[in-house]
Amino acid sequence: MSALTHFDDQGQAHMVDVAAKASTHRIGIAGGRIAMLPATLALIESGTAKKGDVLGVARIAGIMAAKKTSDLIPLCHPLALTRVALEFAICPASATQISHVFCTATVETVGPTGVEMEALTALQVALLTIYDMCKAVDRGMTITDCKLLEKHGGKSGSFINHT
Repeated sequence: MSALTHFDDQGQAHMVDVAAKASTHRIGIAGGRIAMLPATLALIESGTAKKGDVLGVARIAGIMAAKKTSDLIPLCHPLALTRVALEFAICPASATQISHVFCTATVETVGPTGVEMEALTALQVALLTIYDMCKAVDRGMTITDCKLLEKHGGKSGSFINHT
């Protein structure tokens, strides 16, 4: 396992120096879900939630969050993002799963550092927005399984985690 890069030789936290790193096309993809009652999922799917288009608002919130990641996570570099996209899948309850919305956040840039944190931030804020917009009817919603699914670009190449 590699050493932690956000600490210097004296153990002090620092922002990693990326000046000598090559600018490459970088992609980060994160995924996760918010589980809810079937009636809540039906409200989202029908577009009749009291606060409006739940997934549309969550999409915009996720995009905004990706752009603000360096303001939220202290040692992240501010990045010029070239693409932020959020996709939602409505997943009704079945014999093997409870009803939920699955979100995938994809973030891209061309630069010297990756966009994994931006993808994870976009994902979490999108799911939190769904919770906020639906909490009046379902306070028991649960955000789960949030993780980096893929990372591409840079010296370390690709990482895929679809387990």
